[in-house]
Amino acid sequence: MSAIQVVKEIQALSNRGRAHDLQKFFQTAPGQYGEGDIFLGLTVPKVRTVAKKYREISLKEIETLTRSKFHEVRLCGLVILTLQYKSAKERKEKKKLFDAYMKAMTAGYINNWDLVDVTAPIIGEYLIDLDNPYVLLDQLSRSKSLWQRRVSMVFTFAFIRAGEIEPTFKMAEKLLHDKHDLIHKAVGWAMREAGKLNGIALRKFLTSHSHKMPRTMLRYSIEKFPERERKKWLLGSKNS
Repeated sequence: MSAIQVVKEIQALSNRGRAHDLQKFFQTAPGQYGEGDIFLGLTVPKVRTVAKKYREISLKEIETLTRSKFHEVRLCGLVILTLQYKSAKERKEKKKLFDAYMKAMTAGYINNWDLVDVTAPIIGEYLIDLDNPYVLLDQLSRSKSLWQRRVSMVFTFAFIRAGEIEPTFKMAEKLLHDKHDLIHKAVGWAMREAGKLNGIALRKFLTSHSHKMPRTMLRYSIEKFPERERKKWLLGSKNS
């Protein structure tokens, strides 16, 4: 099994019309957040099917996929990485996969929100057993890269899944004044999920910060609240 085989299989599934639509949806025009990315027009389920077929390929071949100019090929490589991470038994093996993920990210190959959101909640599990995961999370949250900042937030989904919500609120506070809408959405989304575990903690955070939160972030974070309460938070924020 090789990266070349994976690329050929993905290209055989390409759809020109859908590719055109995806180029627009993921904002690949000059000056947009996904500038220059090239889509082949595959659905995520199709990419996952290919990834499962080639889930045993070597880490070297995965790295070749994650460096592809084609969005779906990079996605396939990253999904394979997550599949291998899930099945890894030894901490040493997980570290290799985590390091490969970080290498792809810092090199700029994890460069759209879907690539982050499909993978970071899984790979972020590696941070749970670190003595101080905030060293890395803080570093990512301060990055000039939009995608590294988004990863800093989406990594915390791994903690939420483990029943730990503190990292989510800590990173939310650090990203509170970020200027990009894609960060506002990620922070709000993560806080909403943390609030499902502990609504009191979410409301405590909102009491301290809702007046400073971007509107999108606030809307996402209170999405599961009763309608009357949502209106109260939105009105209170507007009047602050």
